[in-house]
Amino acid sequence: MDVQSLAKEILRHIGGEKNVVSLVHCATRLRFKLKDRSKADKKALEETDGVVTVVESGGQFQVVIGNHVPEVYKEIGRISNILEDSPADQSQKEKGNLAGRLVDVVSSIFTPLLGVMAGAGILKGLLLICTNAGWLTAEETTYTILYAAADSLFYFLPLLLAVTAAKKFGANLFVALTMAGALIYPSILELKNSGADTEFFGIPVVLMNYTSTVIPIILAVFVMSWLEKYCMRIIHDSVKNFITPVICLVVMVPLTLIVFGPLGVYTGNGIAAAILSVFDVSPILAGAIIAALWQILVIFGIHWGIVPVILNNIAVHGKDYIKPATAAAVFAQTGAAFGVMLKTKNKKLKTLAGSAAITGIFGITEPAVYGVTLRLKKPFVCGVISAAAGGAIIGYSHSVAIASGAPGLLTIPIFYGPGFLGFIIGISVSFVLSIVLTYIVGFDDPIDEKQQQHTGKGSGEKIYSPLQGDVLPLTEVSDKVFSSGALGEGVAVLPAKGIVAAPADGVVTTAFPTGHAYGITTESQAEILIHIGVDTVKLEGKHFDSKVVQGQKVKRGDILAEFDLEALIREGFDVKTPVVVTNSNQYSDVVQTDQKRVRTEDLIMILI
Repeated sequence: MDVQSLAKEILRHIGGEKNVVSLVHCATRLRFKLKDRSKADKKALEETDGVVTVVESGGQFQVVIGNHVPEVYKEIGRISNILEDSPADQSQKEKGNLAGRLVDVVSSIFTPLLGVMAGAGILKGLLLICTNAGWLTAEETTYTILYAAADSLFYFLPLLLAVTAAKKFGANLFVALTMAGALIYPSILELKNSGADTEFFGIPVVLMNYTSTVIPIILAVFVMSWLEKYCMRIIHDSVKNFITPVICLVVMVPLTLIVFGPLGVYTGNGIAAAILSVFDVSPILAGAIIAALWQILVIFGIHWGIVPVILNNIAVHGKDYIKPATAAAVFAQTGAAFGVMLKTKNKKLKTLAGSAAITGIFGITEPAVYGVTLRLKKPFVCGVISAAAGGAIIGYSHSVAIASGAPGLLTIPIFYGPGFLGFIIGISVSFVLSIVLTYIVGFDDPIDEKQQQHTGKGSGEKIYSPLQGDVLPLTEVSDKVFSSGALGEGVAVLPAKGIVAAPADGVVTTAFPTGHAYGITTESQAEILIHIGVDTVKLEGKHFDSKVVQGQKVKRGDILAEFDLEALIREGFDVKTPVVVTNSNQYSDVVQTDQKRVRTEDLIMILI
C-alpha cells in the first residue's frame, strides 16, 4: 500500500483538512467528524485503492482501511494540521441527533485505548493460565511484575480516560489528570476502606472505590470542560491561566466525590445487574441475541454504547458475560468470508475474501464484513445465523471475559475462566457453521454475471491501442520487468508512427518529465501504463514531445505524446512499447486482441 498517496487522496476526497473538525482512528477505520458533509466525495473515496468502504454513522464519516490504518493516520498527521486541531475545535457545534452524538463521544474516548487494552488483557489471561497450570504462583516476584504490567491499565483506568475525555471535550489535559488522580489518591482509598463517616464542609460524602471505574471520570471531565470554558471567559487574562485550574480542582474534585462518583458507580452497577438478570432468566437466549445482533450494531456504530458496560463489568466484578458472545459474531463473519473464498471463482474476490478471513481470525472483521459478506448479502446472513448458534452455546456455558480486547485468536486467553471450554466450542461452531452455510447457500458470484455477459469480444472495460503498429506478446519485450508480467498483464506494440494516444477516457496519473512513459487511470479505475521503447529514459527527453501533464483529464484518442520513431531506431533503442494493466490482478481476465496489426481506434484489450 502506498500510504503517502492514500493519505493525500483521502484528504482530497473528504473536502480538504479545513473541512475536518476532528480525526481519530480505531483498529481499521479513520473516524472523521466533518464541518460540511456535502464537501466529501464518498463515491470517490470508496473507489480509492486502499479504501475498503466508507460508513456514515453516529455523526462520523468513517473511512475503512484495514490493518494499515495507523500508518495512514500518522501520514495524515504529517502532511496536515488535522491531528493538532482534532481535540478542540470548539467553534464547530455538535450536529446530529442525541444518539449520534453519544456514539461519537464514547467512540472518541475509548478508541485510543483499545490496542493497549487488548495487549494488557492477553497478558492477564496468560497469567491466569500459568497460575492454574502451576507454572507460576502469585507469591513469585516474576508473577508480581508481570501482573503489574497487565493490571496497571485497569487499575489506573480513570487516569487514561481523563486524557482521552479531556481531548474529546476540549478540557485542560493536566487538570483532568489531576482530578482523576485525586479519585484514586491513597488517602481517599484509606478513608473508604476505614468505613469512617466522611463529609465535606458538613456535606456527607459516600466514598467509593474509583480504581478501574469508567463512568465517574467521564462525567466529571465533561462538566469540568464547561466550568473551565466559563472561567476562561470571565477571568482576566493576566491571571486566568492559574486561577482557572484552582477553581476547577476546588469545585470538581469534591463535586465528583459527592455526586458524579456515586452516580456513575451506581449507574454502572445497575446496568450490569440488569444484564446479568437477563442471563439468569435465559443464558442461551441472551447469548444468541447478543451474538446475532453484535455485528449489526457494529455496522451502525451502536456497539459503542455497550463498550462502557463491558469495561465496567470487568473493572468492578472482574468478569463480563457480554463479551464472550460477541466473539461468536467475530468468528462467524470470519467463517463467512472463508466460505466465500472457497466458493467464488472470481480471482479478485477470492484474494480479498482470503485476506479478510485471515484478518478476521485476529479480531478485525471490517474487511470481511464491508469488503465481502455484507456486499454479497447472503454470506452476512449466514454469519448472523451461525453467530446466534455459537452465542447460545457460550451463553449456556456461562462463559466470561476477564479483560478487554478485540475477540480473536490471540485474545483467547482473556476468556480463560468459567465456561472456557464452552467458549471454545461456541466460537468453533460459529466459524465452521458459517463456512458450511455460506458454501451451501451460495451467493451471486460476480464472475458468473461477467461470464454470462461475455460473448464474442465480450464486455467490460475496453482498452484501445495507444499506437499504430504490430501487436506482440509481452514476452518479446527485452526488458524482463515487462516480459515477466511483474508489472501486470498486457501486450506490446511495435510502433509504425511516433504518436501515442490515450487508450481510454481517464486521468493522466503519471507523465514522466522525460516524456517516455505515461500512466492513465480510466474512469473504471483500470490503471494503464504505456512505456515507449526500452531504456528510453536514458535519452532524458530527447526525441520526445509530451502533450499532457499529470492530473490532466483525457478522452480516448487524445494525443499524449509525439516522438521521433526513426531517431530512436537510429540510436539503437528497442522501440517495442509495452501497454500494461498494472492492476490486472483485480480482474478475472485480460482478453487480448487477436489482431496482428492495430490502429489507435482499434480495441487492444478487454478487462473482465
